[in-house]
Amino acid sequence: MPKQELVVLNTCCTPISEAALDPAQAADGAAVFKALADPIRLRLMSIIASAGQEVCVCDITPNFDVSGPTISHHLKVLREAGLVDCERRGTWVYYWPLPERLTWLSTLLSVPTPAAV
Repeated sequence: MPKQELVVLNTCCTPISEAALDPAQAADGAAVFKALADPIRLRLMSIIASAGQEVCVCDITPNFDVSGPTISHHLKVLREAGLVDCERRGTWVYYWPLPERLTWLSTLLSVPTPAAV
């Protein structure tokens, strides 16, 4: 009996949008989501982003029931994910969100509206 080949036709599939993430973008996005997956880091990001300007770590730390070094660790993770940046001024470090990264994250999460019929 001859071997038969299976032929699959893509007649029912929707084409993949060019706006879909490529593998490198997906890995980058996963790193961002991993950084935000921790409740402390998510709160830190919320505090920094909602401040409307840079915020001193001295104003952030009292909002948490963890030690200063723990807060510093979580802020480092947010920095490494590219969500915030900082600057040391004397004893204190000031943090601010990176708007282009937040815009990227917002765009990633937005759902395109279907074209009007």
